[in-house]
Parts: sequence; structure tokens; C-alpha cells
Amino acid sequence: MTSGSTPGLTRFNTSADSEASAALHEVCASSAWGSKMLAQRPYANAEALFHASDAAMAELTAEDLAEAMAGHPPIGRPKPGDPTSSREQRGMAGASEELKAEMLELNLAYQEKFGHVFLICATGATGEQMRDAMRDRIGNTAEAEREIVRTELGKINRIRLTRLVEEYEEDND
Repeated sequence: MTSGSTPGLTRFNTSADSEASAALHEVCASSAWGSKMLAQRPYANAEALFHASDAAMAELTAEDLAEAMAGHPPIGRPKPGDPTSSREQRGMAGASEELKAEMLELNLAYQEKFGHVFLICATGATGEQMRDAMRDRIGNTAEAEREIVRTELGKINRIRLTRLVEEYEEDND
């Protein structure tokens, strides 16, 4: 992305609130995050968009984070027919049955302890790396894990915002 405004960002900035809101909801299921992002349009460039996302993420309450996490399927079980979750969890696609079974067991233990899905920025990570992260993080306190989740959501949002602006560019070509 260039430092200036791109055609895709311009289209996002000028789209109807309902269209932009729907696009933002695909990035992050938190309505508080989406409202903050929508209210700050127009964005001068991608860095301004990312900065606003990070700032909005930092302000989310525990309830807002729970709403955001509800939009993410468990690792190893992408939403059927959802190309985004399939793409982001590609590292689990070729996993052995043993690794898939271990991930299911870890996912259930994690959900029982924390009350929500294990969230990690899975883009580019192998199944083994995701498993190791879950093993490490399951011992965290709820407070420590909430802040790790906030960081991971921020990473996911940046990737998805980049795709959103690029897709707006492709749609406009």
C-alpha cells in the first residue's frame, strides 16, 4: 500500500454507511469497533485506517472482545463455505488426524477455561505452531489471555482491512 489514498480506500471512504458497516463487520464482529471505524471516515491512507483500528481495538471492553471473538470459528474448524476462515486457517488444512484430534481436545479445554474460542492470527501459521500456541496460552490467567486475544484480533483486523481495501480496488477496476 502506498502512503497516499488508493482508489480502493477512496471507494471505502465514500461508500454508503450501510455498505461500509457491513464490510467492517466482515473484518471484526465487534459492533463497538465497527462504529468507531465508521465514525472516523474518511481515512487519508491505509496507515490511518490501521491506526484507527488499533485505537478502537485498545478501547474494547471485555464484552466487546467477546462479541468480536464470536465471529471466529474454532481453529481447525473453519466455517463451511467461508473463504476467509478457510484462507486464514490454511495451516490446518493438511494436518494429520492426530493433530486435528489434539486441536479439538485443546479447543474444548480452552473454551471450558476461558468461555470463548481460542483466537490466534492463524495466517501463515502451521497447525503445529497453532497447537503449540494453544498449549502455551491455556495456562494463562483470564486477564492475560484477554490482552493476548486483543493483540491477535488487532493483527487479524489489519490483514482483513488490507484485503478489504484491495478488494474494493479490484471491484472498482
